[in-house]
Amino acid sequence: MKSLRIRLEHQGYLFVLPCLAMLALVLGFPALMAVANSFSPIWSREFTFTLGNYKRLIHDSVFWNSLGVSFFFAGGTVALHFLIGMAVALALNSEIRARRFFRVLALLPWTIPDVISGLVWRYMYNPTQGIINYALMKSGLVDTYVEWLASPRLVMPSVILADVWRGYPFVMVILLAGLQAIPKELYEAAKTDGASMIQEFWHITLPSLTRTIIVVLALDTIWQFRRFGLIYTMTRGGPGHMTEIFSLLVYKQYFRFFNFEYASSIAVIMAVILLLVSLPYLRLIIAGARE
Repeated sequence: MKSLRIRLEHQGYLFVLPCLAMLALVLGFPALMAVANSFSPIWSREFTFTLGNYKRLIHDSVFWNSLGVSFFFAGGTVALHFLIGMAVALALNSEIRARRFFRVLALLPWTIPDVISGLVWRYMYNPTQGIINYALMKSGLVDTYVEWLASPRLVMPSVILADVWRGYPFVMVILLAGLQAIPKELYEAAKTDGASMIQEFWHITLPSLTRTIIVVLALDTIWQFRRFGLIYTMTRGGPGHMTEIFSLLVYKQYFRFFNFEYASSIAVIMAVILLLVSLPYLRLIIAGARE
């Protein structure tokens, strides 16, 4: 009987074994090959392990520029995703008419693929035919065409704006789910005590959403560091290297310049950064599993 119970307890592992094997094959093997490739010499395809590629990174200004651009892009987009997502989630969690319709409407940008969204915004930013310059000139705010994606000063804010429009629904949906899980009795008790809306938000909403906020910020930061399609279709990383985040740099080094080992070393550095960003999320997952 005891042996039968042990076999039944291990049946769950048998059910997930095919999925784990597939993940190991699809994700684990390429990851190991990338790490091994990053330690091979720049001048040879043989797996003679050296630190040559990582030493090259230290003196590569393009790499350090891409690192700064990645942090700036991820920091700006994640902050705006959170602020706008929180505001929209609070609005959609309140008792308003046609609430379901507005929820679907707010979610629509997230359903558009990265590449399509990038192409749409690239056309909207077109200096001569785009609707943005047309609206600004018709309203008298500008008297000449603005080169949104060709100006070093304007290109990053333009890309961030496009990404925020598409990406905020992801944060909004998670925060909205967290808001709906907060007991309404807490707000009723706060109103009875004469608390204002700001006090309710500060003392009830934010503390109740602490875990949700940590999860959404960690996931969104990882997603933004990996962003590729939208920026590639809008700017190709230009002008110059102004919008060349890590994913674009890896792509260019690997598929355009055929520096396979060097591209692998950049990808490993990117993976380490994302691992550090995901630590709060992993801690929450482990703590939840223990509970």
